[in-house]
Amino acid sequence: MKRFSCMLLSLLLLLSLAACGQRGGPADDGAAKDAEEAAPPASRMVVDSFGREVEIPGEVKTIVCTGSGALRMISYLQCTDRLLGVEDTDKEYETSTLRDYAHVNYDIFKDLPSIGKGGGTANTAYVEELIQLQPDVILSGYNEEALEDLAQATGIPCVSIRAKSINFIDDSFYTAMRVAADVLGVQDRCEEVLTYIDNAKADLSARTADIPDAEKPACYTGAVTFSGSHGFTGTYSNFGPFMAIGAKNVADEAGETGYFDADPEKIVAWDPDLIFLDPGNMDLVRDEYKTNPGYFDALRAVQEGNLYSCVSFNNYSTNVGYALADAYYAGIVMFPDQFADIEIAAKTDEILTFLLGDAYYDEMAADGLSFGVIELGA
Repeated sequence: MKRFSCMLLSLLLLLSLAACGQRGGPADDGAAKDAEEAAPPASRMVVDSFGREVEIPGEVKTIVCTGSGALRMISYLQCTDRLLGVEDTDKEYETSTLRDYAHVNYDIFKDLPSIGKGGGTANTAYVEELIQLQPDVILSGYNEEALEDLAQATGIPCVSIRAKSINFIDDSFYTAMRVAADVLGVQDRCEEVLTYIDNAKADLSARTADIPDAEKPACYTGAVTFSGSHGFTGTYSNFGPFMAIGAKNVADEAGETGYFDADPEKIVAWDPDLIFLDPGNMDLVRDEYKTNPGYFDALRAVQEGNLYSCVSFNNYSTNVGYALADAYYAGIVMFPDQFADIEIAAKTDEILTFLLGDAYYDEMAADGLSFGVIELGA
């Protein structure tokens, strides 16, 4: 009898343990399933700016950027902490403010390995260095052929975030930013940036929307920077900062698209009320003035002292912050009543702080990139 009782107790204990195990099973399975769902996939597909489907790691922790404009976007997206290296040209802006993101991030970039020469949209990458670094993804502003060459040479996923650099801020920039944000998982920051730009453009447009064209001054921008420096006749039709405020750009009458060299006599015939010049190229313009002062002195804007600065926003693709600041300053000059509340140094610092986290207009001014009146003979 005693033996039977012991056997019965043992059986009851086993049944109890089994029941506990069965009750715990679904919970354990659920926890495992939740953990599996929370983990990123091993890989995923993205569609880049060229419409290419590229397989990338599920979570991108390390990157490099090659070609025009790519590293600027990553800087706007606040992802420079993921960089394993940078191009040589992005290490040259300790004191120069011409390239916004490279100046602000100089202390980060200067100590990173070099991954390419840089300077354009062709393939100038250092393939062996990239293979050694093995970033999760290469984000690139290269043209499509150069991008394919780089992908084949390195075996590393190469994603295009190329945007057009002609003129202002168009849809290709928005597309490229969203591709980069998808790769990096920073969609919220991306939309913050694009919304800020949209709001600035809407503000600029609204300020002049009710001004009749007949009441707008005729204006011209010269000495522009595009694929290098240019003298007085280097100009733009459909110039972004002017378009943003509905300005009357005399160069639009030439029937050209984007950058072109204007006929000098055409500029005399247009005889604009206001002239805006890139302060970074004034050495070229002043040399031209010394050679032929009579040409310049015949222009009404020169006679009346209506020459103003327009900081270059083309440096390794579009410098969005400088482009917006140019539009606000042009508005201050052309439409002072509508822009009476804008102080250009403070506005420029606001834009730069939002995009790059640093207000450095004073450094721009010290570097010769300030807004103000320009003297030809200075």
